[in-house]
Formats: sequence, C-alpha cells, structure tokens
Amino acid sequence: MLMAMCTQLGVPHSWTPTQCNLNAPSKTILKAKTTNSMPPEKKEIFKSLESWVSERVLPLAKPVEECWQPHDFLPNSALPSDEFIDQVKDLRVRTAGLPDEYLAVLVGNMITEEALPTYQSYLNNLDGGVADETGASDNPWAIWSRSWTAEENRHGDLLKTYLYLSGRVDMQMVEKTIQYLIGAGMDIGTENNPYMGFVYTSFQERATFVSDGCLARLSKKRGDPILSCICGTIAADEKRHEIAYERIVEKLLEVDPTETMIAISKILSGHITMPGHLMHDGQDPHLFSHFSAVAQRIGVYTIGDYIDNLEFLIRKWRLENVEGLTSEGKHAQEVVCGHVPRIRRLQERADERVQKMRPKFSWIVNKEQSYESRQIFFLNKVG
Repeated sequence: MLMAMCTQLGVPHSWTPTQCNLNAPSKTILKAKTTNSMPPEKKEIFKSLESWVSERVLPLAKPVEECWQPHDFLPNSALPSDEFIDQVKDLRVRTAGLPDEYLAVLVGNMITEEALPTYQSYLNNLDGGVADETGASDNPWAIWSRSWTAEENRHGDLLKTYLYLSGRVDMQMVEKTIQYLIGAGMDIGTENNPYMGFVYTSFQERATFVSDGCLARLSKKRGDPILSCICGTIAADEKRHEIAYERIVEKLLEVDPTETMIAISKILSGHITMPGHLMHDGQDPHLFSHFSAVAQRIGVYTIGDYIDNLEFLIRKWRLENVEGLTSEGKHAQEVVCGHVPRIRRLQERADERVQKMRPKFSWIVNKEQSYESRQIFFLNKVG
C-alpha cells in the first residue's frame, strides 16, 4: 500500500509519542473525529453488490500458487553457506552505489508497508457490511480484504530483508519506526465510511504503483537490476489492487451516484492524508514530512504525480459526466472537477520548499562508520 505524499502542500506534519509510551495519543491527534457517518439504509447497497464483487473484484486476487514470494528475489538460504554468502556479497556490491536519499525513500516505503496490521484493521472498521466481522467470513467483501492483505504482506517482508542484507540500513532504528507506526495507527478522516474508504484506497494504490515504478527505474539506473525487478514486481501488484478499488468506486457511482460523489469530494478535494503520516523514529518529530520531501526532490513521488493521479481518477470515473445527482451531489461534482487547478497554483511554492530541505535519517548507516566494513566486502569480491 502506499507511499509518502506531498505534505508540502500544507503545514508539515509533526508528531511525537509521549515518552515512547503509545498508550496515550499525543495532543496533536486528540481532535474531534466523525465516525459511523453512513446512514444504516446504505448497508443494503453493499449487500446487493456481493455477487458483483465475486465476479468483478475477486478475480483480481491471484491464487497463492501463482504468486511470487519474497524468497524468489533474495539470496537462497538453502544453498551451502559459502554459496549463500557469495550471493549476499553480490547483493551488497549492487546496493553500495545507491544514494542515501534513495535508500531513505525505499526504507520509508517499506516501513509504510510493514504497518499492514493497521490497514487490515482499517478495512474491518468500515461500515456497510464490507468488514470481515468473524475473521474468516465467506462474504466476498471480506474474502477480498484478506486476499489483498495476504498479497500486500509480501511487499514489506521482501523489502525489509533486502535492506537488512544490504548493510546500508540501521535496522534497529527501522524496527523502532515500524513499532511506533503500528502503535500510533492512522487517522485519515474517512469516517468508517466505505464510500470514502474505497475512494481513498483507489488513490493510495495508484500512488504506490507510481512510486514503486519510479523506484524500479532509479535502482536500475544506479546498477541494481535485482532491486529494480523487486520494485517493478511490487508495482505490478499495486496496479492490480488499484484496478480493484477503482472498479468498486465506478460501480458505486452507478448504483448510488450522489453518496459516492460526496465521498469523492471529501477525499479528493482535501489534502489526502497518507497512511504513514504518524511515522516516527523516536528522534525526528517531522519524519514523515522529511520523508515526503526527499521523495519529491529525487522524483520518486512528486506533487506533479499527485496532481496527475487526481486527474487520472477524475477521467477514469468520468466524474464530469455523472448524472442523476441531487443538488448536494452536483455541488460535490463542481468541487471535485475544479480542484486540480487550485492544487496547481500551490505547486511551485511547494517545490521551492522541498528543494531547501536536507534532512538526515536515522535509518541510514553512517557512511564513515561503515566504510571499512564495506571495503572488506569489495576486497573479498575482487579477490
């Protein structure tokens, strides 16, 4: 699932856990929240779509036997020790040339993926009968959410192991950040509303598809074709997931245009909050904003990409042509279709802001401290 977003459009996000104690939220997230905002009668709409989900959404989840697994891309641990170590050395040689900023963005993406328990909980908190209420429901909505979770779980596992073997990453700081993020949860303002939830996941999966594709191109350019293949393969998963959520929203526009258009307006006309916005490493209170800024500066995910994704979804769902709307729905339609020009006006100022930011990340191993050990690997490789 997703990736960092351009928080540079607004005030940089800051969040610090209370003395590393995650039992109590910080003051910055103690705010009024709207929950369970969907009228009860709307539940019947989602109930009526169960057979449609079976036919049009579930086929986008691959059978396990047809899926790739993390070990397919990693040094083969079943090999004799010397051969396995040789493969690890090869990996370290390939990753030695990756810039620190690229690694920081890759780590940030991986940490966001590793907070998967939060995202499954999010899906199971949605109203409308789409949640997996028993944990093993045969409801098509629940089957999809479990299948999606199972596929997404491989992404963090693969990236985390690859980065661990690279020797370029301080895994203790990475692991602390993951624990902080899962403990903090997320507050993305979708009100337990499945209309808003599926609009949000459509945008998120597309954003991740775009960013992982860019990471694939950058890693290939920097001499790591295996990492390029990894990022490209993850991007392909995200594309399938994007298609699934886009289909759901498209169907909702057909059966309940006004409620769906209002949901789209609430999500797309605001600054979309990324799932990792409460990311923290115990040191940097602006960690997510710094992560987002670097992702933008090196071209992994920019405000231009953000705008392109908004425009894509507006075209994909043909929002300007949706009919059968109430007056409230028509107003939401006007807001959505007029949003992109407003964002474009902010783009130049945001670009200037991120160009000035040069944050340091606790995740990245200090080059001076690790120079000697990395030279040993190079010498062993040459020898």
